[in-house]
This record gives sequence, C-alpha cells and structure tokens, in this order.
Amino acid sequence: MNDYKPTALVLLKAAALSLALSACTVGPDFVRPDVAMPDAFIQSPPTATDAIAAANADPAFWQGFGDPQLTALVEQALAANHDLRIALASYDRANALLRGSKFDYFPTVTASAEGSDSRASTDQAPGVARGDRDGESYSAGINASWELDLFGRIRRGVEAGRAETAASAADLAAAQVAIVGEVARTYFDLRGLQERLRVARDNADNQRETLRLVDARLDAGRGTGFDTARARAQLETTSARIPALEAQVAFDMHRLAVLVGKTPDALIAELTPARALPGLPAKLDAGTPGDLLRRRPDIAAAEQRLHAATARIGVATADLFPRFTLGGLIGSQAIDAGSLFERDSETRFIALGIDWSFLDIGRVRARIAAADADAEGALARYEQTVLLALEDTENALVRYARARSEDAHLERAAADSATAARLARVRFDAGAVDLFEVLDAERTQLQAQDAFAAARSRSAIGAVSLYTAMAGGWPDTLPVREAIGGR
Repeated sequence: MNDYKPTALVLLKAAALSLALSACTVGPDFVRPDVAMPDAFIQSPPTATDAIAAANADPAFWQGFGDPQLTALVEQALAANHDLRIALASYDRANALLRGSKFDYFPTVTASAEGSDSRASTDQAPGVARGDRDGESYSAGINASWELDLFGRIRRGVEAGRAETAASAADLAAAQVAIVGEVARTYFDLRGLQERLRVARDNADNQRETLRLVDARLDAGRGTGFDTARARAQLETTSARIPALEAQVAFDMHRLAVLVGKTPDALIAELTPARALPGLPAKLDAGTPGDLLRRRPDIAAAEQRLHAATARIGVATADLFPRFTLGGLIGSQAIDAGSLFERDSETRFIALGIDWSFLDIGRVRARIAAADADAEGALARYEQTVLLALEDTENALVRYARARSEDAHLERAAADSATAARLARVRFDAGAVDLFEVLDAERTQLQAQDAFAAARSRSAIGAVSLYTAMAGGWPDTLPVREAIGGR
C-alpha cells in the first residue's frame, strides 16, 4: 500500500502535466480563405421601386408568387422528399461520429468479470490427490485507459469532425435549395405547358371551323379541292402538336409527385385543372457578391470541408510526437466466490505508456504530405465553388432580365397576331382575300401565342433559378425529422 502511493502520485502529476500542456496543438489553424470578389454583379442593379431586395426577401420566396398550390407542393416536398431524407441521414451520421470522437477526451472505462473451475490431470500433477487437483478462480474489475492529448491529436480530430458535421448541415440546406427549386421550376413548366396546350387546342378548334367553312364553300360550288386540302393539312399539323404537349404535361405531373414523396400518379387529379402563371417582378436584386458568399450553402459546405482537411493535417502531424496513455485497473481476485470482494482479495494496477513512432518517420511524413495535398485540393474546390456560384448568379440575372424583355415583345406579337387572324377571316368571308391569307394568319397566331406562353414559363422558371442562385428564401433551420419519415 505504501509502495503504491508514491507511484500513483507520480502518475497523477503526469496527468496534471498533460492538462497543463493541452494548449499545445500541432498543425495549422484554419483561416477562412481570402477570395477576391467583385464589388457588384455585371447586371445593372435595379431601382428601388421595381426590385425585391435579396436581403429582405420573404424567407419562403415561393409564397410571393401567390399560388396556394405551389406553396402546398413545396411544403410537402420539404416534409417528405426522399433526397432530403438521405441528406438528413448523412447529417445524423456526421453528428453521431462527432459525438463519438468527443469521448476520446475522457478515459475509456470497461468492466470485466470471470469465473473458472478447473481440474489438472495426473500427468500435470503427479502424486497429487484427486480432490487437490481441482481449482476455482474468480475475478472482477474495472479497467480504464486514457490518452493524454499532449499534442492535440484528439483535439484536431474533434475539430475535423465538427467541421464535417457543419458541412453536412450545409449539404442538407443545399438539398433543400435544390428540391424547392426543382418543385417550383417543374410546377411553372407544367403551367406553361398547359397554357401551350390550351393555345394549340383553341387554334385547332378555329382551324376546324375554317375547314368547315371551306367545305361548305366547296359544296356550294364557290371553293376548290386545293383550298380544302390546305385547310385540312394545317388542322392536322396543329392537332399533331397536342399529343406531344399532353405527354410533357404528364411527365411534369409525375415528376412533381415523386418530388413530394408520392407515386407518379398521385397528383394527376389535383394538377389537371390548369392555372395561370403568376405575375412576376420586373427585376430581382441579388445583392452583392459578398452577400452571396455568406448565403450559399454549397460555399459554406466547401469552406467547412477545407476546415476539416486543415485540421487533419494536425492529426497527422501529431504522430511525429510520442503518444502517452494512462491506464489503470482496480478489482478483486479470489479462489472462492465468497471471498471475492474481501480486503485481501483487492487488486489494482496503474501505468503510464508511451508510444512513439520516431523509427517510422517516413510513413508519418508521407501521411502529413497526403493531408497537405487533401487540404490543397479542398482549397481549390472552395475557390471553384465560389467562382461557379458567381457564374450561376450572373447567368441567372442576365437570363431573367432578357426573359422579361422577351415577354413584352411576344405578348404584343400574340395580341397582334390574334387581331390579324380575326381580320383575315372577316376579309375572307367578304371575298376580299383568298384562303391562303387566312391560313397564314392562323399559323402566325398559333406560333405567336405558343411562343408567348413558352416565354412566360421561361420567365417564371428564370425567377426561380435566380432565387436558387441567390440561395435566398430558404428555411434556415433543419427539417423536422418526424415530418420526413424519420425516427
């Protein structure tokens, strides 16, 4: 007992020393990279009267379109989309690994117990009576081991795990951005296709009426078979557009159903009634590139993975130094179960271990070099992510501005072509023009109205793409696990 105390005191002092030295953490500290950013986007900033400032955007941007059905679809997707469930599971995994790594700060404690009953043979114990060859042994104890983190290997590992968890959280936010964006884009594409389908059907009805009038003129002896053939050919051409549009409408319905976590046929009845596309703002303000750097979750994820890679350099560097482990055991051992926990059955053990791979310095240096290369690659990925985000936003700004300008021209073209088709029919009935001019006016009307409907759809999709590029208007909290089918 007296011999033990001084040894224990020395080891306790060693543990205290390790705590005093715990501020020594090898490897580089993470510093956010300084990326050169332009002061403003190339697209001219809008005026205060016709812009929606990104910084003040509604947190749920899709509600700003004023379409309750779109809002319901987005909320269903956020609650039940399977890609979001996968991203949430990845976040849970990273969180669990982080919690596990934090336990390395503390001693690992285990308990064990053993009981045995043995008998030696006569060859093993010659001349010993049978009963004396029997033996029993019982033991129970608590074991503890603790790595003294003198050089920060554990701290750097926890730092890397914390950064990976933050990256997984950013991945989850990026998945939300992607899913909401895809729901809104698909929904607007559906509504645009339904409008184009209506235009095609209305034009087919008008051309069918034209064909009826031409047939009537032919029957009255005032028309020709040539006129009838031309009218019928135009009707068939227009009618041929309808099945392709119907197929695309069905595809979008199926896609929306899967996005909200349902079977492809689940939303057909709900989405079949057509709805008009919503009104859109003349311009949208993406803020500054610096704002974008702070908002985009993909940039945040790349930054956190760079942080994790930097911390792992410290983990590898710590192997250049000795690793100290404090171990101990307290228990009881006896040859009789009744004597197991008596005073004289006490056992104990404490030791300080040192593990140093200085003779394996080549492998350690190689691991450090590999960690350095990983960090360099993570830095390049971060910088590339920033550049791609800037490109994405610049393209979205240009695309949306040009789409709104295209809308204005095509809207006037659609209105004028409808007027021209109506006047051509009146002039034809009065005998002032021949059938060719009527058919040409009707063909132009169909093309203009179809182009305007498609452009309106592109403008709405362009607005969604800009919101997506800005990463504005997204929930800034993690989805509720119970809502998306979790535990």
